[in-house]
Amino acid sequence: MAVSLSRHTGIVALLYWIWDGVDRTIFTAIKFSFPARFVSPFGFLGMLTFTVFIILGVSGALLMFYYQPILDRAWDSVEFINDEVPFGFHIRNIHYHGSNAMVLLAVLHMYYQYFSGRYKIRNEVLWMTGVILGVVTILEAFTGYDVIFSERAELAISIAASLTTSIPVVGPTIRDAALGSGFSDFVLRFYAQHVFLLPIVMLGLMAVHFPRFLVFDVPMVMAIGGAILITGGVFPIDLGFKFEPTVPPGVTVPEWYLTGIYAFMRTQYDKFVTGLLWPLVFIISLVLIPFLDRYKKFSWRDRPMVTAFGITSLAQIMVTTYWGFYISPDVSIPLVERLVIDPIFFYGTMLLLVPLGFGFTYMMIKLANEAERKSKLAKSAGPQKVATINLSDKWINWLLVALLAFQVFLNIAAYNAALTGMKNVSLFLVGIILLVFAAFFHIYRYALAQQKNAPPPAPVKIEEDLPELSESETTPEITGDATSEASKLPDGTSEEKPQELAPTVPTPTTKADLNTETSNDPNLGSQDLTKP
Repeated sequence: MAVSLSRHTGIVALLYWIWDGVDRTIFTAIKFSFPARFVSPFGFLGMLTFTVFIILGVSGALLMFYYQPILDRAWDSVEFINDEVPFGFHIRNIHYHGSNAMVLLAVLHMYYQYFSGRYKIRNEVLWMTGVILGVVTILEAFTGYDVIFSERAELAISIAASLTTSIPVVGPTIRDAALGSGFSDFVLRFYAQHVFLLPIVMLGLMAVHFPRFLVFDVPMVMAIGGAILITGGVFPIDLGFKFEPTVPPGVTVPEWYLTGIYAFMRTQYDKFVTGLLWPLVFIISLVLIPFLDRYKKFSWRDRPMVTAFGITSLAQIMVTTYWGFYISPDVSIPLVERLVIDPIFFYGTMLLLVPLGFGFTYMMIKLANEAERKSKLAKSAGPQKVATINLSDKWINWLLVALLAFQVFLNIAAYNAALTGMKNVSLFLVGIILLVFAAFFHIYRYALAQQKNAPPPAPVKIEEDLPELSESETTPEITGDATSEASKLPDGTSEEKPQELAPTVPTPTTKADLNTETSNDPNLGSQDLTKP
């Protein structure tokens, strides 16, 4: 019976106790993998999206302590959080830029899965729930920046009201349910959707969407957290202007993930077609991709039509997003004319992007395949060894010491910046601290991986001169018909011996310690040959 002599104490014992306690829950049905080396960041996009969702939940809960979801107090309460609440500026910037990061990571994750063909590995359900989860994520971000009720939020609410009203039959009912009759309590309704209804839907979709095995990487989590904080420090979000019904609103645009739809609506074509039908067609086509993709291979090079559709959709998203931001700078033109986009020019450009996208994709695939063929030829004809960068133990230690010293300096600088009131600078420095910690962790992991690699064996020095043999270890040379007395048999005949024996080098042997005495007689056993 094997008995373990190791015992867990302190915080380790507490962690093991917690892990054993949740062993029967759904949490342990998901297997977490912690990579021991650096791998492609694209494999972490799904995990990073969920991590940002957790960051948004924590920061949003802190903002709820001071936010008032009342029509005439919403903007004032956000101003109080931003200017008066301790660390309110930091939390609000983390929440705002975290929402943008989640939308961006979700889009990148979807297109990475799309071009890599991951949905072909019996992952159709994961793909479909992922697309729906992306749409709900955009709705969650949309309701979040509307509850401020600034001029920008008022524009978004007006567009949402007109879009829901344009839906045949059920449009007015959806508008009253989502916005409220008369819009007197739409802030409270959007607030309930933002903090409760939509997160519940997202958690349900995540429970279905997440695969059984998740890769969790600490440096990547720290890096995305640092990037959010740095963005908040470099681009601190302002409050905008409070919406006043008696004051004419200024020129503003929605968030970047909605400006594409806003560009379609600015063509003054039918609202239902431009604002709902086109996006719905795009979403349905993405959902059906796993069932339409009949290619047997996974690489984007081997799926030209699917790849062409993906690149064309990306080109149209980028063009329409930029178009939604663009407003004519000529202030002499009336505001309505500055906002209207020529529909012929706009839709003509969209149609032109389709053949250009397919043509560019075909040319790119041909060039990629040709480059791969040439690289294989060059690899077979050229050197087989690939150049790598290997840091010695000395350099690894110096890097760790330098990063640790830089970490201490950044902590002191961030603390001083917070004391002097430089809010965006302190936010920026905290982001740098997280990035340095990510680098610190990655180099430490690299050092552990290098430590596990066995060093190459030392070269064996081969001596040209053979060692001299003692007289007792040499074999007498036998020439001619001469035979030794020891080689004579009882019947008088002699045992045939080779004419010449080559000298041999004695090899070291290992003897077991059995408490036996070993004789040094070189003729040990030769007397047996003379026995009758």
